Amino acid sequence: MVAHARSSAAKSIGIAAAVGALAALAVWFGAELLLVRNIRTLADAANQIGRGNLGARPQLPASAGELQLVARALSEMASGLEQREGELRASRVALDEKTAILEATLEHMDQGLVMVDSNGTVRVCNARAIDLLGLPAALMLSRPSIREVLKYQLGIGEFDAFPEHLRKRAVEEEFTARQHLYERERPNGTILEVRTTPLPTGGAVRTYTDLTERKLAERRILHTARHDVLTDLPNRLLFRERLEEALAESQRSGEQFAVLWLDLDRFKAVNDALGHGVGDELLVAVADRIRSILRQGDVIARLGGDEFAILQRAPEQPIAASSLADRLIHGLSQPFHVQDHQLHIGVSVGMAIWPNDGADGDTLLKNADLALYRAKGDGRGVSRFFEAEMDAQVKTRRALELELRSALGDNEFELYYQPLVGTRDRKVRAFEALVRWNHPTRGLLSPDQFIPLAEETRLILPLGTWVIQQACREAAAWSSDLGIAVNISAVQFASGSLVESVRQALEASGLRPERLQLEITETVLMDNAELSGRIFKELHDLGVRIALDDFGTGYSSLSYLRSFAFDKIKIDRSFLRELAATGGSLAFIRTIVSLGASLGIPVRAEGVETEQQFELVRSLGCSEAQGYLISRPQPAAAALAILKQPGAWAA
Repeated sequence: MVAHARSSAAKSIGIAAAVGALAALAVWFGAELLLVRNIRTLADAANQIGRGNLGARPQLPASAGELQLVARALSEMASGLEQREGELRASRVALDEKTAILEATLEHMDQGLVMVDSNGTVRVCNARAIDLLGLPAALMLSRPSIREVLKYQLGIGEFDAFPEHLRKRAVEEEFTARQHLYERERPNGTILEVRTTPLPTGGAVRTYTDLTERKLAERRILHTARHDVLTDLPNRLLFRERLEEALAESQRSGEQFAVLWLDLDRFKAVNDALGHGVGDELLVAVADRIRSILRQGDVIARLGGDEFAILQRAPEQPIAASSLADRLIHGLSQPFHVQDHQLHIGVSVGMAIWPNDGADGDTLLKNADLALYRAKGDGRGVSRFFEAEMDAQVKTRRALELELRSALGDNEFELYYQPLVGTRDRKVRAFEALVRWNHPTRGLLSPDQFIPLAEETRLILPLGTWVIQQACREAAAWSSDLGIAVNISAVQFASGSLVESVRQALEASGLRPERLQLEITETVLMDNAELSGRIFKELHDLGVRIALDDFGTGYSSLSYLRSFAFDKIKIDRSFLRELAATGGSLAFIRTIVSLGASLGIPVRAEGVETEQQFELVRSLGCSEAQGYLISRPQPAAAALAILKQPGAWAA
C-alpha cells in the first residue's frame, strides 16, 4: 500500500511535473507570441513613421517591459519628426513666399537686371532688362552665354557707334567679372547707366538704369544755357567758347579767321511799330536766313537784341570775310513776310581778322564792334573792316552820346529855318525847321553830326518832341499865312507817340493845324503800311499836312503815292545835283511833276542853288523851291528878315 501510495505519489508527481512543464512551456510559448506581437507592433509603427506617417504611435501592454522603451522612443522620434516636418513645411511656405516676392520684385523693378555665373552663363534676366536692351525674351530665358547675347547685339547694330576694336573685343574676350560703371546711348536714343558688381561666388550682377529723361533734361538745360531761347542760335557764352577754341587751334596752325559783328538796320522801328510779337518772329526769320547764307564750319550766335556775331574759320582772309559780309547784306535786304506784313530791314557788318586785329577774343570782339559802328555811320547796309583809328573815333562818339543826353536839359539845341518859296510869285510860303546843336566845346553842330546817334540811342524821341513844340511855338508868332515844316524820323513815326506829341504842341502853341507840315521819308513807311495808314489818318484828322520827303531815292515811291494821301512831294536834291553835273534827271523830274499833277499833289524842288535851276524847276511845273539860292538855314530872327527885304524873295 505504501508502495502503491508511493507509486501513486510518484505518478502524481510525474503528472504534476508534466503538467508543470506543459504549463511552463505554454507560458513560454505565450510570452514568445506576445513578444513577437509587440515587436511586430513596433516594426509596423517604425515602417509607418519611415513612410512619413508621423501620426503613428506604437501601443504596447504594460507587460511589454523594455519594449515599451522602444515604443516610447519611436513615439518621441515620430513627434520630433512631425515637429520638424511642420517647421520644414513652414520654412517651405516662407521660402515660396520669398521666392514669389523676389520674382515679383525682379519683374517689376525699374532697373534691368542680368546675373551671369562664373561660366559666363546668363542665369537671371528680368523683363525690364529685356525691354531696355531690346533683346528677345526667348533668347534671354534660354540661359544663353553672355557671348551669345553680345553677338546678337552686334548683329542688330547695337554697337555700330562704337570703335571697331571695342566691338571686336566684346565678342572675343572671355567674360570677366569686375566692378564697372559707365553710360551708353543705344541707337534708339535710350541712355543707360550700366553697373557691374562681381559676386563672391563668381560671376556678376549687371544692372541697367534708364537715364534718358534725366539726361535729356540735363541736355536741354545745358542747351538753354548756351543757346538763345528765341532763335535757338548759340548765345554769347557758347560763341565765346567757340572763339576760344578757334584761337587755340589757330595759334597752333597759324591759320587766320574772322569775327563778324552784325546789327540789323531799321529793326527797332519794326519792333516799336508792330510790337514785340512781330519783332520776335522777324528775328527768328533773320536767324534762319543767316543760317542759309553761312557755310559749313561757320558759327553764328545771337548776342542780344538785334545783334549777331559770326565766327568764320576759312582760309584766304580777309577776302572770305568780305565775301560773306556781301552775301549777308544782300540776303537780309530782301523783304521778310511776317504775320501778313512785308518788312524791309537790312544789316550793317563790322569785321576783325585774327591775329592782325586782335590776339585774343575780347580784343577781336571789341574791334569788330568798332568796325560795325563805322559801317552804321557810313550809311548802314554796308560792311567795314576794323582800322586802328576807329578806337579813338568811337571813344569820341561815346563821349558825344553822353553829352547828347544832357544837351536837352541844358538848352543847347536851337532851330534854324530855311524858307520855301513859290516858283510863280517868288514869295515865301513857309519855313522848314532844322535843328542845330550849340555844343559848348565843339561849336555849332549840324544834324548829320548827331541825328544818326540820336536815332540809334532813341534820344530822337525827346529831341523830336522838343523840335515840334518849339517850331509850333515860334511859328504861332508869325504871319498867319506862313507855314512851318518839320522833319519826322522813322523812330518818331514808329514810336506810337507822334500823334499825341503833335496834338499837344498844337494845343500849347495855338498854331492852326493846317499851318503845320510834317515831312517824312519813304523809309518811314516801308516797315508797316497798315500802321502808317492809321497814323496818317490820325494826323490828317488833326488837320496837319504831310509831305513825302526825298522822293525818288527809294524803289517803291510810286506805290506809296497810291497808298497814302500826301499833301506835297519833295524832289530830292540829288536830282538837281545830277542835272547840274551831267544834264541827266530832266526826264525824271518832268515825270514826277506830271505824276504829282495827275494826283493833285504839288511838287517842291530841294537843293536849288542857281537861278538857272530855279527857272528850270519852275518851267517843269514845280510849285515850290528850296535851296541856298534863296537862303541858307538861319536862326529864326535872321530867317524872318527875308520877309522884310526888298527884292526877289520879299513877301
